[in-house]
Amino acid sequence: MCPRIVSIGPFTIYGFGLMLAIGFIVGSMLFAAEFKRRNLDPAYANTITLIALIAGIVGSKILYLIENWSEFIVDPIGMAFNPGGLTFYGGFILATVVIYFYVKSKKLHFLTVADAISPALILAYGIARIGCHLAGDGDYGFPTTLPWGTDYSHGTYPPSYAFRDFPEITSQFPNGIVPNTIPCHPTPVYEFIICSIMFIYLWKIRKKPAPTGKLFMLYLILAGSERFAIEFIRLNPRILFGMTEAQLISIVMILIGAVGIRVLSKQEA
Repeated sequence: MCPRIVSIGPFTIYGFGLMLAIGFIVGSMLFAAEFKRRNLDPAYANTITLIALIAGIVGSKILYLIENWSEFIVDPIGMAFNPGGLTFYGGFILATVVIYFYVKSKKLHFLTVADAISPALILAYGIARIGCHLAGDGDYGFPTTLPWGTDYSHGTYPPSYAFRDFPEITSQFPNGIVPNTIPCHPTPVYEFIICSIMFIYLWKIRKKPAPTGKLFMLYLILAGSERFAIEFIRLNPRILFGMTEAQLISIVMILIGAVGIRVLSKQEA
């Protein structure tokens, strides 16, 4: 864990920002290469990537502010312009909507574009998760005794504060305070490993004959399943039926992907 990579005078490179940039660059290169392979204009890929970046950050921030509405009301300027505090699914949803309308305006097939971006998107997400790990921003998991449990005491969101609303965890410690040095599941690292494996799979099958849109539907199922599973050990409040907000959205993604594959398979037959 390393929130700050290096500081030179007033200039600081943050771990989260660095990994977010690397994820963006890697994803952009893979997406452009796949666009070119599909005989599509790479210039469109560059524009779509830029749209995804801007809409992704805006959407992630909006959902984060909604999730933390009470704190936002107290300090709206500070919360809104804080470089931290991003919720991925907010960015994913807004970026998807904006890209859909952009693609339609250019008379491109949305599912073709979605297929092309799917492998790059899942890898870029995994790389960005390493940024969360380096920042120690609360995206880690519950305490663990496993040998790779990580000390997030020097992160931007230390355990003593992060676990304050989890009585099932705080009740296990004196005075209900979780020590900052408690080893926790490094769930961002888990996600990076899982997403890298999923990327290899999607990248490998992308050239196989399949109905347009099937690769994207597979992405929805894989990405949704990965996030749904990791949430069981991750630091997020349970809001409905013992599930987190991310799990509820993941279920929707999995269902859309499953129904989409079924419909596309029928059309192919």
